[in-house]
Amino acid sequence: MARIRLEGFAFLAAFIACVPLANWLIGNVGTICVPQGPCLIPVAPGFNGQAVTAPSGVLIIGLALVLRDLVQRRLGKLWTLGAILAGAALSGLVAAPSLVVASAAAFLLSELADFAVYTPLQKRGLIRAVLLSSLVGLCVDSVVFLYLAFGSLDYLAGQIIGKAWMVLFSIPIIRLLRDRDARLGIAAA
Repeated sequence: MARIRLEGFAFLAAFIACVPLANWLIGNVGTICVPQGPCLIPVAPGFNGQAVTAPSGVLIIGLALVLRDLVQRRLGKLWTLGAILAGAALSGLVAAPSLVVASAAAFLLSELADFAVYTPLQKRGLIRAVLLSSLVGLCVDSVVFLYLAFGSLDYLAGQIIGKAWMVLFSIPIIRLLRDRDARLGIAAA
């Protein structure tokens, strides 16, 4: 179906767009911008009156994990693997010089982890596959990025919470997509 492939390419474009947007946000948008460090946003209430914060790109990376699953659903594994490699390369090109290795490695490893979990689970249920694969991907992304970029896991809780918000916010849309696909008799690619 041409409409489904077109939808897949729209998901692919959005997935690739997440890379420069997340990198730009980290260095430019936040309630606090740490000198020689990331711009931070609050992602949850914290203890002692201080919010849990994370580098601002977390929201977009959470969205990228979901979009990767949708690219695979619409276009298949080969397109998805190509998109992951292109995204990692783009991440290395657009990241701040101090974040190139961290950004590219985190993107590549987290998206491959997402792929590894999503692929066998997708036949058992789209929502379950998206939730579990995104959870694995966001944890891998958070640990790899923070360790390589900043040499610490200080913002780990915030990274995980921020990315998880985007995954959770996407679930109603994933459900609508799943239900529409079922009505139209469309199977996953």
